[in-house]
Amino acid sequence: MTLSDLKPAKGSVRKVKRIGRGQGSGHGGTSTRGNKGAGQRSGTKEKRGYEGGQMPLQRRVPKHGFKNLFRKEFEVINLDRLQYYVDKHKLSAIDHESLSKIGIISKNDRVKILGRGELKSKLDVKVNAVSESAKKAIEAAGGTVNLI
Repeated sequence: MTLSDLKPAKGSVRKVKRIGRGQGSGHGGTSTRGNKGAGQRSGTKEKRGYEGGQMPLQRRVPKHGFKNLFRKEFEVINLDRLQYYVDKHKLSAIDHESLSKIGIISKNDRVKILGRGELKSKLDVKVNAVSESAKKAIEAAGGTVNLI
């Protein structure tokens, strides 16, 4: 076997479709673009979503819902996760600085503490919002809650 005997695998190489090179090629004349009209001319393109005159999908599907521009998004942390972070990182106070330092929130996030799970540690909590059950649990463990 020599280098001159090497060939690509059967079916892996296709012939190039040569367009506009005479009638004998089978792609001469109109160069597979059809007869007359904008589609045959150079520099044409259909609008995004155009379906050949059929009602486009974005107009067929009904509109619904709305986006509230004044909604306040909160990063939610439950008491069981809070206890986990306290045990893992040895925290005595929960605030934006401590939470962002350990990578739970980013600096502009609002934080809300929710009451799932139980809290065993005494914590000083300084966040944007706290649910009633979470507030009772934190104060029952001997901690304090301050809203920003």
